[in-house]
Amino acid sequence: MFSWVLRIFLLGYVVWAQKDPHYKDDRDTMVHLFEWKFDDIADECERFLGPMGYGGVQVSPINENLIIPNRPWYERYQPLSFKINSRSGNESSFASMVKRCNAVDVRIYVDIVVNHMSGDANPAVGTGGSTANTSSRFYPAVPFSLADFHQPVCSISNYNNATEVRNCELSGLHDLDQSEEHVRSKIVEFVNRIIDLGVAGIRVDAAKHMWPKDLKVIYSLLKNLSVAHGFPPKSRPFIYQEVIDLGGEAVKKEEYTSLGRVIEFTFGIVLGNIFRGNEPLKFLKNWGNGWGLLPSEDALVMIDNHDNQRGHGAGGATILTYKLPKQYKMATAFELAHPYGTTRVMSSFNFTDPSMGPPADKNGSILSPEIDPKTGTCKNGWICEHRWHQIQQMVVFRLVAKNDPINNWWDNDGDQIAFSRGSNAFIALNNDDEDLKQSLVTGLPAGKYCDVITGQVKNNKCTGKTVEVGKNGVAFIDIPASAKDGALAIHIGRQSKLQ
Repeated sequence: MFSWVLRIFLLGYVVWAQKDPHYKDDRDTMVHLFEWKFDDIADECERFLGPMGYGGVQVSPINENLIIPNRPWYERYQPLSFKINSRSGNESSFASMVKRCNAVDVRIYVDIVVNHMSGDANPAVGTGGSTANTSSRFYPAVPFSLADFHQPVCSISNYNNATEVRNCELSGLHDLDQSEEHVRSKIVEFVNRIIDLGVAGIRVDAAKHMWPKDLKVIYSLLKNLSVAHGFPPKSRPFIYQEVIDLGGEAVKKEEYTSLGRVIEFTFGIVLGNIFRGNEPLKFLKNWGNGWGLLPSEDALVMIDNHDNQRGHGAGGATILTYKLPKQYKMATAFELAHPYGTTRVMSSFNFTDPSMGPPADKNGSILSPEIDPKTGTCKNGWICEHRWHQIQQMVVFRLVAKNDPINNWWDNDGDQIAFSRGSNAFIALNNDDEDLKQSLVTGLPAGKYCDVITGQVKNNKCTGKTVEVGKNGVAFIDIPASAKDGALAIHIGRQSKLQ
């Protein structure tokens, strides 16, 4: 009897541990530095992400991929081998990046593509120089051969058939059979290598298209995180899985929550719809499970990602992106102010065509982001939403709020809302056609505060709007309908509290 209880306890511990992003105590929120080079990520960890309190970075797939003419971004998702050699750099530069980011307490998470290899191509040449005979499913640099792929070859057409979703090809990409011991061993070998190099976890691309029972075996064979890279003994890798489930299909996101966190796509879709003005903000009062979202401890959330900001995946026209900046900043502010889920923010490059790759020179080499010394934002085709003042300051807001609950909810029965996070932080949002002018309970100690949406405290002076909280915790909140950001946020941290 005792042995069974112990086994159940240990299984529960492993599952919980694989949902922990292993942020340092004074950090929160992950940023997806989409298509950045390893050396540039390391620089960004040291000069910005570390000082600003970001918890970690999701990096684009790092292994060798098929080179596709015109270098679209999605070539990263067509593996040719598990060698660490991509447009972002080689294994040496990857290892250096991980070490440098860990040194400033910023964790690294790798987007892994193990559901499939490339689609058909002739010639098939990879970013590391490897070749493959794709039509015969022969990838000698792994090696994989025909026996390592699901047979017979089929294409997904019916999403109400779970077997078809998991055993057939997604968009012509050759579907690996994760029940095969050789396939499992190669995936485990790759992930364990990057764990040895110091990563904190993995995003599992297309997890929906793999059987949970196979993923369970693969995850169980992964090493603990590296003590040599600063992780506590017996720490399990953070696992978050791409499972697009909006209801009405055979594969359910709940099938994967026993293995790690699941990316909750409904989160960004619903917030996009609301902040576009299609539903009133007041409905957000019961945000969370009441909206059909996963339990908070099972979810990783975002406003947009590299797929759906281009119209791929789920969400369509409801998805907010950097191209609608006011609503995007407001939705991100709500994401980071609300305690639900583990949060991720997007860092994009500008695109005018959904297939466009990152900014690059005439040889196809990715350009490094240029930082404007006056504004701190990016230039030369990089958007860098994570550097936008309003977003970076809401990352700090989330840190200050800690685990405090939502209190002092207020709404105008429409598109104006406000709430506090315990006695540490307060936010108000105005998506209305009318000005928000209201005396509201903030829950904060009496004093003067700097609104971190419009500014911050520098040399004990506020560079933006000042808010005075009375002894009763009440403050007059003023957000004009014409305000470019539509939000006001204050907290007890040094960036907001005036002495």
